[in-house]
Amino acid sequence: MKKIILDLATTLDGFIEGPNGEIDWCIMDEDMDFDGFISGIDTIFYGRVSYDAWGNYQPDENAAPEELKFWKTIHAKKKFVFSSQNREDEKATFIHSDLVKKVSDIKKQGGKDIWLYGGASLIKTFIQNNLIDVYRISVHPVALGNGKPLFEDVKDRLNLKLIETHVFKSGVVQLIYLP
Repeated sequence: MKKIILDLATTLDGFIEGPNGEIDWCIMDEDMDFDGFISGIDTIFYGRVSYDAWGNYQPDENAAPEELKFWKTIHAKKKFVFSSQNREDEKATFIHSDLVKKVSDIKKQGGKDIWLYGGASLIKTFIQNNLIDVYRISVHPVALGNGKPLFEDVKDRLNLKLIETHVFKSGVVQLIYLP
């Protein structure tokens, strides 16, 4: 069965974006092997706002070949968008009801794992419904002081078991947890 993996960058003080949505603090080192992660998934889960911002993002035609290849790979994945809007989109399937059942059905389809991309509201919903199988949190060596927190409005204690850590040359520390 597919696993749902929350792979996310956070600041040292626990924010996934700055107060104005900025993510300019995110570091991408080649030793992070993000391509390895991407090759292990075949599906991406988005909230509507994240999908509208990134689901069909196209880099500038003068972008580096690596960036062009990265986005081509991302856009080749199956995309599901969780939204109150029932919208038609030829590049994604919109889910607006029965979230837990539909997620369960998708996990049973077989194939590679699922990247829970976000945004914050969707992540919160998945946490509250115990739908995340793996937490892959990359803590970046910066503190913003405010912004959008990763664990916003968590109602019940979330106990996680650390199974792996990676320290990258930039100072980013990746923590991999199971519920």
